[in-house]
This record gives sequence, C-alpha cells and structure tokens, in this order.
Amino acid sequence: MIPQRPEKDKEHIEMDLLLEALFKLYGYDFRQYARASITRRVKDYFAHTNLKSISELLPRVMNDAEFSSELILSFSVSVTEMFRDPMVYKQLREKIIPVLRTWPFIKVWHAGCSTGEEVYSLAIVFREEGLYKHTTFYATDFNDNVLQKAKQGIYRTEQIRLAVKNYIESGGTGALSDYYHANYQAVMLDPSLKERITCANHNLVADQTFGEFQLIFCRNVLIYFDREFQNRVIRLMTESLVHGGFLCLGTKETLEFSEESHHYDTIDKKNRIYQKKR
Repeated sequence: MIPQRPEKDKEHIEMDLLLEALFKLYGYDFRQYARASITRRVKDYFAHTNLKSISELLPRVMNDAEFSSELILSFSVSVTEMFRDPMVYKQLREKIIPVLRTWPFIKVWHAGCSTGEEVYSLAIVFREEGLYKHTTFYATDFNDNVLQKAKQGIYRTEQIRLAVKNYIESGGTGALSDYYHANYQAVMLDPSLKERITCANHNLVADQTFGEFQLIFCRNVLIYFDREFQNRVIRLMTESLVHGGFLCLGTKETLEFSEESHHYDTIDKKNRIYQKKR
C-alpha cells in the first residue's frame, strides 16, 4: 500500500498546482511570492466563496476566467495611507528634493501604488517644494480595481484624520485641508493634484521598464516576494533609474542582500533610501 503524504505536504502540492495554473492559463506569476503570504491570501478568499480547500479551487481556475480574475485581484495587498511612515517624506524633503532640483524635468515612478494615497502624498510634497510643475508621476499596480480608486482620489473621512497627523510629522508646510474637499463621509483630493499623475497597469514581475526616472518609490512590495523575485524587481528598478537617481523601499525592506546592492549608496539606512551611483 502506498503511504499517504501528510496533510501539510498535500497542501503544498495543491498550491504548486494552483499557482502553475494561474501562470500557464492567465500569465500571472505568483509562483515565487512568499509562500506563507500567498497561501494566507488564498485561504482568505475562501470566506467569499463556498469552497473549503485549495483542491476545490483548481477546477474553477481551469474553467472559469471570471472567477480566476477575482482570485488574482484578491492577491493584491492594499495596505496604504497618506504620508505612511512620515519620516520617509521628511527625508525626501531634506535629502532628495535638493538633488532633484538639479534636473530641469523630473520623472517619478510609484510602483505598487495600490489605491493611490502615497502617490498623492508625493505630489503634495513636490508642490510645496516648488517642483510639481516640473514633475511627471507614474503610479502603477497590477490590480485595475485599486488603480481605479487611485484615479478617483476619493477616500473615507477617517483615513484623512490619520493623514493629517502623518502630514504634520512629515514636515508639511501648510494645511492638508488645502488639498481636499470634504463631502459627507468622504473627501475628494483636489483635481489639480491629478494633473501630473498617470495611473497605469504594470506587473513588476512580468513587465519591463518603461522609462528613466529620477525617483522610484517601491515601498512594502518586496516583502511579498521570495529572494529571486526580489532580485528581479530590484534589477528592474536599477535599469529604470538614471545615474544619481533615488530608490525608496519600505522600512522592512533592504538592498543589503540584493545582487544589485553594489549599484547603490545608502542615503538613509533607517528609512531605506538609496541613491544609484553616478
């Protein structure tokens, strides 16, 4: 009699089959995402269906493109807020902006922008520092649903309450209320902030570079990838940065163990700000 594998091994095999099917059928490659993270998100998705196991997902993925699209979008983690980690924006004002002033035109890429709060935060900083009209912002994500929210720039009132605190701590020079219009339970960011922002679908794992940038924000994205995918994404960032350009990662991410680390000088170790060598 063939011995039966432990339940944990079976689940790992099922996940391998599921991720392989998503890649082969739909072109989305989650095979080297951090396994604990992607498994948790799959199980969270069960709460929205009548399915109870990964093995039950496989037939649906194989035969139902609409269902698979919903599953794929559920893998996109939308955890963000305006001026998240305020000291990052304070260091942006003090250490990066002075260098960016030396370029006549500036291109900024916010990779993994989610619902857009942080790219609008960047736009506010650049406006207050007098660089907004000379800057083009590209906000990208692979999830079209969150991109649509980013384009709208409409957020719940309670989100703005926290944003005000973050804005002050980040070194804001005015009042955050100057940049939005309140209405009932929501606020709409001033349309003038959107003039220089382009939102577009881009998959960091599968797509190529689309320009040269003076500043790239890619914060709290790498933590969801394994080491190979992290190196692939950082290589893409390196190719996309001009010499002397800046890369800002999340506070739990680092270039220290990356294959690309020799291309960078560390500007702020605590806040994970790096500059590509000239």
